[in-house]
Amino acid sequence: MHYDFKMKLNKIDSQQYRNLLVPEIDWILNEAQELFIKLIAEPRNKSINGFEKSQRNTEDIRSLIAENQALARVTNTDLYLFPSEYWYYLSGTAQIRKGDCPCVEASIKIRQHDDDFEESPFDSSSYEWRTLNAVFNKTGLRIVKSSSIAINGVNITYIKIPRYMHNAEDFRAGGYSIPGRAPLTGTADCELPSHTHREIVDIAALIATGQIQAADYQIKMAKLQLNDIKA
Repeated sequence: MHYDFKMKLNKIDSQQYRNLLVPEIDWILNEAQELFIKLIAEPRNKSINGFEKSQRNTEDIRSLIAENQALARVTNTDLYLFPSEYWYYLSGTAQIRKGDCPCVEASIKIRQHDDDFEESPFDSSSYEWRTLNAVFNKTGLRIVKSSSIAINGVNITYIKIPRYMHNAEDFRAGGYSIPGRAPLTGTADCELPSHTHREIVDIAALIATGQIQAADYQIKMAKLQLNDIKA
């Protein structure tokens, strides 16, 4: 990806921007990867079908989907904590029971904080209808239910934060540090499928071109539009 980035940023058969350092290229590539994932997984104007509206979208970020992961409960509360790698919620289930009735699996429905869903007989959490209401908390999911329903466990499927990809071994003493992270050494490749790498580099080249105010910004933008990427 470093090689591809340099080829796309520089003019053909030149090294016009050879002074960019490895940490700077890594930073831009990770920014491009984050933007690529957001545009697919959770765009601001989200379609009703979500990121799985096409097989291509699904294939683009399938490697970041963590399926059916158990959440840890905060003792004596109905709050279940997200893992540190959590990024975007996709779906969830819970194992619930009521009185002497057997434990069953219920689907989790995400509600808005200002909705009066628990006051409605049609929208409240229900053992009989196998549904459980929840709202997002700053640290996890808060289950909203009556005291008659007991929860044995909560599992969710989500898109995880990708690891920070880098080429630290090619920088000076074989490593470097950036704010908020442990020192980086060796290499860490992109976790996304290989067919996405060139598109990520295209976004990175566009970002860099805009930052250095290069004249071919519109050409790089037009290439992204061929892939239906609205950067």
